[in-house]
Amino acid sequence: MSNYIPDYDPSGIAEINGNLLGLPYDYNTANLIIFAVPWEVTVSYGAGTANAPQRILDASYQIDLFDFDHPDGWKQGIYLVEISQDILDKNNYYRQQAAKIIARQAEGKALTNTPDLTPILTEINQAGAQVNQWLFSQCQQAMNLGKKVAVIGGDHSSPLGYFQALANQYPDFGILHIDAHADLRDAYEGFEFSHASIMFNALKIPQISKLVQVGLRDICIDEVEIINNSNNRVVAYYDSAIKQQQYAGKTWIDLCQEIVGNLPENVHISFDVDGLDPKLCPNTGTPVPGGLELEQVYCLFREVVKSGRKIIGFDVNEVGDAEWDGNVGARIVYKLANLLDLSHKGV
Repeated sequence: MSNYIPDYDPSGIAEINGNLLGLPYDYNTANLIIFAVPWEVTVSYGAGTANAPQRILDASYQIDLFDFDHPDGWKQGIYLVEISQDILDKNNYYRQQAAKIIARQAEGKALTNTPDLTPILTEINQAGAQVNQWLFSQCQQAMNLGKKVAVIGGDHSSPLGYFQALANQYPDFGILHIDAHADLRDAYEGFEFSHASIMFNALKIPQISKLVQVGLRDICIDEVEIINNSNNRVVAYYDSAIKQQQYAGKTWIDLCQEIVGNLPENVHISFDVDGLDPKLCPNTGTPVPGGLELEQVYCLFREVVKSGRKIIGFDVNEVGDAEWDGNVGARIVYKLANLLDLSHKGV
């Protein structure tokens, strides 16, 4: 469905109107609703990703709308719901509280030492659950109106409520996960909804039948064991193994087709930008040397569409609080919006 507005000039100067890319859509007229989740309470290294939605919005006004994959993609109607100041304020408060817990653990001391930090940990976990419930409700409401939904974080804990809403819509779907990290830790640092636990929590959702991870290069022993003992529910493509195969002459297209072959019919894309070479988003929360080029990742996404699979949604997370990171993040969001629309057209 096209929501083209006749008097809008897509080649003109973007209006700074609070909407992604300056597009002339609102909640009612857009087919794709994007929710911002400015939340990074549990980040364990670099901070700043809570400001990513604003950075992405600011950068988006400078992006030209023509997309070689889907020149008319913007006509689907894309709308970024206003960034919640309430969530951002709570994030800032709980981030300071979480820092106390992280510092205590780094000292090798128990949380029960004086002062006892266990009540703060409980409060943080409850706050995370509330954000998940808020996002679940927002996504479900939009989906019930027949709209497609996407999420911009925040850290990678951000989309959990969205996954739960998708599970109410789709009895079976897979996640294509771009990341330097597996995010399969159980309540990392005691935080139930840690950024490092998002895929561990996702696997608790029975409707998620497959998790295909691409670009992993910073992983703990427990996570490798989870992958190896998952009965192929989790399939990992480690960055070093990808490169080794390419050095031996295997083409990236062949690898992409192999990766896509693991996915079910319905696919959600979860994109942590630290899966990329850090030169692209150097201010991401936990950068790791190595990684993928952006066009490599786009090529993989194109193969998802070409395979006839349906992209049912996407999230983009861990974009750093800097102008360049916002630029790259905005382009990723727009590309994914267009590929999502293209896959629904059956192209």
